[in-house]
Amino acid sequence: MTGLQILAFVSGLAGLGAIMGATVSNEWRATSRASSVITATWVLQGLWKNCAGNAIGALHCRPHLSILQMEGYIQACRGLMISAVCLGFFGSVFALVGMKCTKIGGTEKNKARMACVAGVIFIFSGLCSLSACSLYAHRITSEFFDPMFVAQKYELGAALFIGWAGSVLCILGGSIFCFSIADTFTKTHSQVNYIYGGAASRSHISSHPRGQETSVNQRPPPDYRSSSRTQHFDKNAYV
Repeated sequence: MTGLQILAFVSGLAGLGAIMGATVSNEWRATSRASSVITATWVLQGLWKNCAGNAIGALHCRPHLSILQMEGYIQACRGLMISAVCLGFFGSVFALVGMKCTKIGGTEKNKARMACVAGVIFIFSGLCSLSACSLYAHRITSEFFDPMFVAQKYELGAALFIGWAGSVLCILGGSIFCFSIADTFTKTHSQVNYIYGGAASRSHISSHPRGQETSVNQRPPPDYRSSSRTQHFDKNAYV
């Protein structure tokens, strides 16, 4: 189980790194070469900046000037990606404490609980990133295939694929963490049953002694009345 937890931690940490890279990337969508007349220049847009590049390698970026003037889906994607990064960070901390190969976290049962919490946090982090990337990709594809949309059309950028990969890694790592603690609780439950069964068997043995003790305990008490009847005292017995 230690190897599985290490694999889950590495997977979650790699997923967090991919989510962070996708969040700060400026290539969430790129101009479509199919609908553009000028192919020597292109436009890249991200959650934080808009960039324009040309064939000679020059790239100029401009941040979004006003949050209130941005479209709603961009604001939603920002919030989801920031939530995914924060959850992934806390999930990494809980996972580091709850792993069996670390020396912090207390008892084995407490470490198993921390690992379970880390797994759930990683799963929620992956779901937030997955929702943000899917929402942004849905907006791009709906505009691209809409025949009534006459403005500049865009294609899926590299940041979306990086975000999807990070989401899958976080969900995979969180799932492994949740399944890795099943063995710990099973062992604890079996130990409790063993202790209870051992105590019951000892009480059963003490109530039914064996060997010579059984024969001594089962020996009937002497009958003093019968002996008093058969005993004869002479005349000097009370002298």
